[in-house]
Amino acid sequence: LVDLVESGGGSAQTGGSLRLSCEASRITYCMGWFRQVAGNQRVGIAVIANDGTTSYADSVKGRFAISKDNAKNIFYLQMNSLQPEDTAMYYCAANPFTCLDSIETLASRNFGYWGRGTQVTVSS
Repeated sequence: LVDLVESGGGSAQTGGSLRLSCEASRITYCMGWFRQVAGNQRVGIAVIANDGTTSYADSVKGRFAISKDNAKNIFYLQMNSLQPEDTAMYYCAANPFTCLDSIETLASRNFGYWGRGTQVTVSS
């Protein structure tokens, strides 16, 4: 069992930055950030494996960075150059199994544990 709690969401202007945090009861093999706009599917945007390997969706590559602090059981999503299309509910998730598929596809299928989400709103 992995408990996850997100924080750090809020409002930002276009071009601004926010940092999301996810406090986990334990860090598993694979941790990820997903986002969802109401009425749409949840989409993977960043994944980090136990060895530090990362993967990003094209829509956020070069602007967002995922990182983790194993000692504190916290992982982060630094979001820079925010755009209105980044507006969504953001969820952190834990995959306690192998990370290979998650790194390659950013799919949610192996992520069995989820936080409740934190809203990010970017205005122009």
